[in-house]
Amino acid sequence: MLLKTDGRHPIPRREFLRLGSLGIGGLALPSLLADQVRANPTTSSVTGKSVIFLFQQGGPSQFETFDPKPNAPSAIRTVTDVVQTSLPGVEFGEPMSQLARLAHKLTVVRAFQTQNAGHNIQPIVGPHSEEANIGSHFSRVVGTTNPETGMPTNTVIYPNAVESDVPGPQARGDLRSTGPYGQSFAPFVPGGGGDLQQDMKLSLPHDRFFEDRRNLLAQLDRLQRNVDRTGQLEHMDQLQRQAYDLLLDGKVAAALDLANEDPKVIERYDTAQYVPKHNWHKAARGRRGYYTGQAKSIGKLLLLARRLCEAGCGFVTIHAGYAGVWDMHADGNNLNMVDGMDAVGRPFDHAVAAFVEDLESRGLQDKIMLVCTGEMGRTPRINKRGGRDHWSRLAPLLLYGGGLPGGEVIGRSTRDGGEPDGEPFGPSHLISTILNTVFDLAQLRLVAGVAPQVVDLASKPAIHRTA
Repeated sequence: MLLKTDGRHPIPRREFLRLGSLGIGGLALPSLLADQVRANPTTSSVTGKSVIFLFQQGGPSQFETFDPKPNAPSAIRTVTDVVQTSLPGVEFGEPMSQLARLAHKLTVVRAFQTQNAGHNIQPIVGPHSEEANIGSHFSRVVGTTNPETGMPTNTVIYPNAVESDVPGPQARGDLRSTGPYGQSFAPFVPGGGGDLQQDMKLSLPHDRFFEDRRNLLAQLDRLQRNVDRTGQLEHMDQLQRQAYDLLLDGKVAAALDLANEDPKVIERYDTAQYVPKHNWHKAARGRRGYYTGQAKSIGKLLLLARRLCEAGCGFVTIHAGYAGVWDMHADGNNLNMVDGMDAVGRPFDHAVAAFVEDLESRGLQDKIMLVCTGEMGRTPRINKRGGRDHWSRLAPLLLYGGGLPGGEVIGRSTRDGGEPDGEPFGPSHLISTILNTVFDLAQLRLVAGVAPQVVDLASKPAIHRTA
């Protein structure tokens, strides 16, 4: 099977390899498909919905996003302006102005706590997820590739998947962790490397395009001969060969190639206008590149995630906190709250609003769930430099789509914005909510022998509206 091109829309080799990761290692082989053969649950246990987990590494502030406290004492008070949302009596921090207009489509949880105040990758990977990326639990049930499209069912995308000049992954932890499962369930990482990555790359000049099908066929033929001569294909088992064919089919690369998207849609997602142009970045010891990378990539990452879900990926993790840019201590390494929300909050607001409007226009609001949170929240008290520090007892959590009714604010915080005022929700509630979105738990219990860990995690209480 070969990449299909019509000659009118050539794919740049650099983009194809960078985004599509046409190396076997980029799909976490040699066992990408192995457990799909063994995992064969009843189809009725899968809802057909997808989840995008936008992980805001560094720890976003609840005060300047979705739970502002404009009337609190000055040492606590939200440092930005606030804005009325489309829900009566509900306000957001002013940097969330575009999302405020869409609040009737969103679910905001004001009683969520990560129970964690350290820089790591909880709750996406941590003790509550059995040290596995939540997407690996999904793949453990449905298999590692979509049988209809060949798309990996679990993917992690970093800023460098959509912006070539952004350095590689800067996550504070291994988002490819599989916990109790084997590495065959590790997420697909576009642009990732692997044991056979270099051997499987197409040898085309970096500054050339795929001119036509004949050119591509010739390159693939040479690739086939070179690999055969080294004996690598001879030692591949059937599943490895199947994955090799998958790479050469081009469907994965087509989904990853944003050039296939409507230019007007790309423009709506574009957050490059938020690239820092001010001098405040000098306070962060030259970390301007981190804020630039975040501003340039977050919209495209969400667009890419939507395309992956449409192509059959069931769980996408977006690392949307490049180098921990939500960590707004106002020290030598990090911006203060006001400047930080300009640099990081506004592109986030723009990108997520574009995503919501895009899904609504496509009728996908019940098919894809978006989860936005970080590893922690921020302290009620503003430090003497104008920043907020790490806080475990309350964190912002935004949910959208996946069949949620929208227009809900679940729970409330104390007057100082430091803790839930009433029933708290934690990582276990969130993980259960996610798993109950993608699975029918009653049916999943019937195939518990396939993945008892998944049934256990999904059986915990989910996030719900309290009286």
